[in-house]
Amino acid sequence: MENAPHILVESLSVSVGSTPIVSDISFALPRGQVLALIGESGSGKSTTALALMGWCRHGGRIASGTIRVGGMAIDRKSEDELAALRGRYISYIAQSAAAAFNPSRRIMAQVIEPALIHRIMTRQQAEAKAVDLFRALALPDAETIGDRYPHQVSGGQLQRLMAAMALITDPELVILDEPTTALDVTTQVEVLKCFKTALASVDHGRGATAIYVSHDLAVVAQMADRIAVLHKGRLVEEGPAEQILRAPQDAYTQSLVNAPRPVPAAPSAADAAPVLSVQGLTAGYGKVTDGQPAIPVLRDISFDLPAGGTLGIIGESGSGKSTLARVIAGLLPAAQGQVLLDGAPLPPTLEARSLDQFRAVQLVFQNADTALNPAHSVRRILARPLRHYHGLRGAAADRRVAELLDLTRLPADVIDRPVTKLSGGQKQRVNLARALAAEPRILLCDEVTSALDTVVGAAILSLIEDLRRDLGLATVFISHDIHAVASLCEKVLVLYGGTPVELASREAFNGPEHHPYTRLLLDSLPTMDPSWLGATPAPIHRGEKQAGLCPFLPRCDVAIAGICDHQPAPPKTGDGMRWLCHRGPIKHDKESA
Repeated sequence: MENAPHILVESLSVSVGSTPIVSDISFALPRGQVLALIGESGSGKSTTALALMGWCRHGGRIASGTIRVGGMAIDRKSEDELAALRGRYISYIAQSAAAAFNPSRRIMAQVIEPALIHRIMTRQQAEAKAVDLFRALALPDAETIGDRYPHQVSGGQLQRLMAAMALITDPELVILDEPTTALDVTTQVEVLKCFKTALASVDHGRGATAIYVSHDLAVVAQMADRIAVLHKGRLVEEGPAEQILRAPQDAYTQSLVNAPRPVPAAPSAADAAPVLSVQGLTAGYGKVTDGQPAIPVLRDISFDLPAGGTLGIIGESGSGKSTLARVIAGLLPAAQGQVLLDGAPLPPTLEARSLDQFRAVQLVFQNADTALNPAHSVRRILARPLRHYHGLRGAAADRRVAELLDLTRLPADVIDRPVTKLSGGQKQRVNLARALAAEPRILLCDEVTSALDTVVGAAILSLIEDLRRDLGLATVFISHDIHAVASLCEKVLVLYGGTPVELASREAFNGPEHHPYTRLLLDSLPTMDPSWLGATPAPIHRGEKQAGLCPFLPRCDVAIAGICDHQPAPPKTGDGMRWLCHRGPIKHDKESA
């Protein structure tokens, strides 16, 4: 039938044992359109998307319902029949490209594998089609990038290569499960543009039909024709993207669209002595020769942070943000410069630091799933630092564990649960509680909300701000969430290629003038306007950076010929900001961003 929907889901229910995970989900999607599934963590977005492949995880099963993809009755297929469909007619693009690729095999062999497994083309035909996809996905060196190994390309490039792997069979349906969540804002723009182009190029005349799972509504606005909103496993609203984003009918959808921004942090004492000072820090990996590491990452980093103060650190992936946190925490020794605690130098390694110095600086890791031992209960995880730092055992430790749960707003009944039984937000609260168990002076938060949905992430940020204010913690936020950093942090440090290109007060950072790189970051923040992606200019690349010159020169659209390409960029100060540029600050058009 000409007008029959390409994807049809009716009364879908998925259960684990007798417990329903999603219930009574129904929607239809025409060929060539993109449906976004949105909702908080645990709402059933990924479960619903994976059911379209006839697959359930964590011991789940499709309990009831009808699933049709391009006329195929997915709900009636055997496991062998479903295996023949996956990767051929239904493709999946995951959140983590790094986990999807085998590091020991060349990229081309992995990209063409679905075409060879399903025997739909010869190796030569598959390789030719892969190169065409590499071009459509704007990958560099399209003819030769397939000869590289996964570790030899960037994260954004690997994400696009995973899309090529998914699209090489011209599938009936492409499922994209949070495919840009782990990417920085500028890389995300490039990847989203490439996804749109590649989906439109699939050989069905009207492009690929796609399911896009996301919790980022601004991204959804760029990608989706229709939106389905899930809450606690049920569909609460579904319709055209513009209507859902501009005039949502359901109260829960309204709460997502109007999710609150973090409340601005209260300022610390302006004249307070710094609890943390970083002076002339240079660091990297490999052998250090004459103060320079074999693989340099950070160059000449300096800042002060008072007790109770907040510093945000932003920059693209690979800019050195997490490396800086590792140096401050003592996990990586500096090649030059020093880190001071209350004016006294901290030894560069954990082994050389005293227990009190170790306790004073705590790092809250990005991914609670990998930071917490899945075999241990919450009680055991929190009891360990209490015993190590404070000698607490038995009833005294149990009382303090209960206090930490209350402090991080976790229900008391989670105390004996293994962390695998907790939600993403609860795991991150346990991760935070473990750091607080040390009673630190300085909290280093490394992308603590990147894996969380908007609502849960905002709650975690609000909690950290309350703890900072109540406990007087000095806090360093490393984040891709520029909106949160701009609101929460008294100062913002912008890193590009390991070099500090801007250090601004909150007032200056929220103003209109910035270093050209900061302006690029701000211009790369998606808006709820569906036309935003198409109006965003393509990035500039003028070759490799040159030693001694501005590191941002190859990408700068306001570079001064004869100056920027001949002289090192000088440091400048003024109006609450320090920046590295031959020019004065460049205006950022907040209306267009």
